[in-house]
Amino acid sequence: MYKLLSATYKEFLLLKRDLGGLAILFIMPLVLVITVTLIQDSSFKQINNVKIPVLFVDNDKDAISKSIIDNLKESKSFELVTKIDKQELDEATANNLVLKGKYKLAIIIPENLTKALQIKVNGNVKGILDKFGLEDEEENVTKKVKDTKVSTKEIKLYFDPATQLAFKNGVKNAIDKMVSKIETQSIYKVFQKELEVEDAFFDQSSFISFKEINPRKKDAEIKPNSVQHNVPAWSLFAIFFIIIPLSINIVKEKNQGTFVRLRTNPVSYATILGSKILTYLTVTMIQFLSMLLIGIYVFPHLDLPPLTIHGSYFLLFLVALFVGLAAIGLGILLGTIAQTPEQSAPFGATLVVILAAIGGVWIPVFIMPKIMQIIAKISPMNWGLNGFYDVILRDASLTDILPEIGLLGLFFITLLGISLYYDKLKNAV
Repeated sequence: MYKLLSATYKEFLLLKRDLGGLAILFIMPLVLVITVTLIQDSSFKQINNVKIPVLFVDNDKDAISKSIIDNLKESKSFELVTKIDKQELDEATANNLVLKGKYKLAIIIPENLTKALQIKVNGNVKGILDKFGLEDEEENVTKKVKDTKVSTKEIKLYFDPATQLAFKNGVKNAIDKMVSKIETQSIYKVFQKELEVEDAFFDQSSFISFKEINPRKKDAEIKPNSVQHNVPAWSLFAIFFIIIPLSINIVKEKNQGTFVRLRTNPVSYATILGSKILTYLTVTMIQFLSMLLIGIYVFPHLDLPPLTIHGSYFLLFLVALFVGLAAIGLGILLGTIAQTPEQSAPFGATLVVILAAIGGVWIPVFIMPKIMQIIAKISPMNWGLNGFYDVILRDASLTDILPEIGLLGLFFITLLGISLYYDKLKNAV
């Protein structure tokens, strides 16, 4: 036990001398989580609170275009621009302005849209009434309307080429819903006119609506926010960066002969590795604790929502403990195999980035292609992230997180075993 504590103390002294390494381990993750969360939160606020300038070319100048304008203004998300330098916009000018990136969107309303829709609706309504025998006196009119062919009309949407797909889909869905509502209202009005009934006869208010329901735990509604997603994700990223200084430490000891001198003493290899595991596991837990404290106490002062943890703090730190072990196992393996620090450092950094990318730290796994969703299941970062989310957002029990911490523990034991075998094989040769 004394040997283990002495070796651990030696590891802490080495870390203490490396101020640059300590800055990477502690300051970089804090700056990262604050920066990313501020950017995401400000983006959400911008979407919700800032009006987006939209070029609007009205070639219809009738009821439907006016209704579209009213609906866009009521949404409070768009600021309609119909003139540039006091000149009425046309389609070519709008196209050019959007192509240059000066505006994100242009909406072009076609000519005679209202008239064409009215003709189509009149034909459909009169056709229905004719089937019920309500249009006998106007058979010729009905036939004339039926024979009138109306070409389809297109509302053109010009998007800035740099616009994200999510924004495009959101705008298209909103306008499609708006146009469908206008068509429905037009049909109701024609029926009211033909049947000569009061407006109150057709209730045009929406019958089906959507309501977002957040899960409840003990009568408390759980509302996840950007902080609850970013803190665990970037804590995981920071913990796995421990593999860089750990692998460099092991490589330097091999190259400087320190490792050989330690092995000549009455100290087992397990004791040497145990000291490194204890030292760097302590560092990972301090990292995680600092990230939690930032989320709970600092974020509210930055106009960000505080980190709210719905589950057990003990289980949260238990997941962090196994995440730290998985990262340390990877660092030991990398340090055992690498021959120089120049090999271990860039490879370790690249490996962490790859594991984060496929593990769901940057992009949610469910929106990845099917093949990437399968690959994500083999990333230890994905296991750790799911464990954090289970505790923070789903109030999971120990039984619920056993699969994640079990995989992380198995990952650590497997890599440690490979490291020991490789070292024994190399020394035997």
